[in-house]
Amino acid sequence: MLPFDIAGGFFALGLAGLHLSISAAVGFIAVAGISVQNGVIMVEEIVRLVDNGSSLVRAITEGAVSRLRPILMTALMAGLGLLPAALSKAIGAETQRPFAVVIVGGVVTATLFTLTLLPPLAWWGMRRQNHEGDEQ
Repeated sequence: MLPFDIAGGFFALGLAGLHLSISAAVGFIAVAGISVQNGVIMVEEIVRLVDNGSSLVRAITEGAVSRLRPILMTALMAGLGLLPAALSKAIGAETQRPFAVVIVGGVVTATLFTLTLLPPLAWWGMRRQNHEGDEQ
């Protein structure tokens, strides 16, 4: 989901009228970590359910539903926690604002795409992996 969080971060920077800076780059690193963590959490749960005997479709459905709350909580805390910094116009905000804007924009887009695209991609990848295992 990294391309989506990067695109979301740049989109948010553009909307806010900000440019790429050192603090924005640090924000991209932070949002990449959040995005990867959310993806790993979901895929790990899906793999665990498949290993416990669930069918692939059932594992993906149950894994996505059971990991929905932790993923949304992470995104909401990152987004809402940095929203005041992202909207601030106070003295000194010019250094923290790009960081916060990138994280808020990146986390929003990464979360949307993690919840909507990752389950079908997991289904496709795991199904393909199972078919390749059958052929060998």
